[in-house]
Amino acid sequence: MPRKTRVEHQEPTGGYRELNEEDPEAWPLLVAFDLDYTLWDLWIDTHISPPVKRKGDVLNQLVDRRGQNLSFYREVPSILAELKRRRIHIAAASRTSAPELAREALSLLLLASEEGGDHVRAITYFNTMEIYPGSKLKHFKEIHRKTGIPYDQMLFFDDEHRNYEVESLGVTMQLVPPNGTDRKLWNDGLTLWRKRRGIKVVHDNR
Repeated sequence: MPRKTRVEHQEPTGGYRELNEEDPEAWPLLVAFDLDYTLWDLWIDTHISPPVKRKGDVLNQLVDRRGQNLSFYREVPSILAELKRRRIHIAAASRTSAPELAREALSLLLLASEEGGDHVRAITYFNTMEIYPGSKLKHFKEIHRKTGIPYDQMLFFDDEHRNYEVESLGVTMQLVPPNGTDRKLWNDGLTLWRKRRGIKVVHDNR
């Protein structure tokens, strides 16, 4: 089966709009993430043997019955926290064949609260979750149906080339490399989304 390739976009025909970084229009309305090898460094349906447990209130770490650890990549929690702070809709779009285990892991993973106080469960960051086997086209059609958010206002992070198929809907996809999602990749994806929307961010140096 041939690889799905990115939809190539030319320079915006109307040129770029210059926006301040804090302008809401400089940000997508929705950011979606795959799970396996995008937010954590394993396939949950093959590498994890349930049950998964958390040791006390340890942050960003679970362990399965064989002692295999499950954690988000190091910079993922701060990315999720920033998106929540900016009131950006966060979605999970995963084709795993162990959907209940994935949801359980997200429910058990504890992350530090940026606002102080109690730690937060990772699952509370996700406004919409489409976690089941099948094409990512189906996942995004469901996300669109549930949220009403236009496809061109969606930015998606995924580690598999075949999932570039979502770009046929108008979604912008950023391919995730083997080292997973980090701040640099987040910025790369955001820059790509802005370019396709004809947006150039200008920084106020006053």
